[in-house]
Amino acid sequence: MKKLYVEDVKKLPEGSEATLLGWVRSKRSHGGLLFIDLRDSTGIIQVTIRRGEVPDGSFEYVARLRRESAIKVSGVVKHDPRAPDGVELRCRSIEVIGESLDDFPIRKGIKIKFLLDNRHLHIRSPRVTAIMKIRAALLKAARRWFEENGFIEINCPSFITAAVEGGATLFKLDYFGREAYLTQSSQFYQEAAIYSLEKVYSIQPSFRAELSRTRRHLTEFWHLEAEIAYAELEDLLEVIENLFYAMVEGVCEQAEKELNLLGVKLDPDVAKPPYPRITYAEALEILRRKGFDVKWGDDFGADEERELSKEFEKPFFVTHWARESKAFYHMPDPADPRVCKNADLLTPGGYGEVVGGGQRIHDYNQLIERIREAGLNPEDYKWYLDLRKYGSVPHSGFGLGIERMLWWMLKLPHIRDACLFPRTPARVYP
Repeated sequence: MKKLYVEDVKKLPEGSEATLLGWVRSKRSHGGLLFIDLRDSTGIIQVTIRRGEVPDGSFEYVARLRRESAIKVSGVVKHDPRAPDGVELRCRSIEVIGESLDDFPIRKGIKIKFLLDNRHLHIRSPRVTAIMKIRAALLKAARRWFEENGFIEINCPSFITAAVEGGATLFKLDYFGREAYLTQSSQFYQEAAIYSLEKVYSIQPSFRAELSRTRRHLTEFWHLEAEIAYAELEDLLEVIENLFYAMVEGVCEQAEKELNLLGVKLDPDVAKPPYPRITYAEALEILRRKGFDVKWGDDFGADEERELSKEFEKPFFVTHWARESKAFYHMPDPADPRVCKNADLLTPGGYGEVVGGGQRIHDYNQLIERIREAGLNPEDYKWYLDLRKYGSVPHSGFGLGIERMLWWMLKLPHIRDACLFPRTPARVYP
């Protein structure tokens, strides 16, 4: 069982004895000296091996080791300003745990397609490791905020029988002779749960069969969703603001080392509430002034969202969308039935929508009307309609794309960099 990690050893006093297990990141030879950059999950440390200070044969054997061989090193901690981070481990004994059988294929200058084809090896890089640690910090901060604010985490099905976000993006599959789909969202199941738990959230994958080959689309993405009983649109926007800020702040507090490794300067104040708000109608006017031919009812694509984001320096809401541009379950605004009581949260810098949500229709007859208006069959939504028959209450909810948020926070070249094994229309391997 591993007892010490690289970051632990770096904090030990000079002369301390330590044993490390890790992988050979790189290796350099200078006559009777070998320098190994040993990596583990916490970082990289230099190991110095002197001929004559290790058992007979060990020096020559280690000199032949390939990159990514797994080794066990015991030695003495030495503080040396010439070493990376000013600390190295002077080797006294070394054991090979798992030798690399071939030259490690990931190296500088490799093209992106090769890296994606070999993602199972590429994730060993310090950059990918840092991104995944930041992702973990982001989710930890979200869960902490939900727990502190009385939300219950639930787990929802991935197999569904009816569309949540529109049939065009459903992944169809055979479910023991019955047609079923991979879920686009956990929303409907969360709506069922609020009638016992009131405030719920889940963090799990959603699937969209979109052929979009853009920097911001994945066919499988991790979805942070929440639903709240007795909440209207204004309540929801306040929840989204506070959660979003807590997540950014949590990353700044918990992942400073990883942010520095990536060269990312993240100021939590960029996400500090309150956030600017514009209506869908106001957004249309801005886009038309900028030369876009957008009509009432049009959704916004990447170009439109990019232009809108140039107007703001922090995340901003676009509220009250045209009812025909959004899903059937959004509550029409009684003050203007042409629009719904919903909102998207967009981020500055052209990264687009990160959060989408709104107030749900809680009236049985109104929901049936909207389902039919969308060209859908109410019979396919029987259990969902049942929720409106037995003590229905006003309620609201939202969905936040984890990869979208990371993409914006870290200014990544592509959204696929924000997950361990990305799934796109062109990629389902490895």
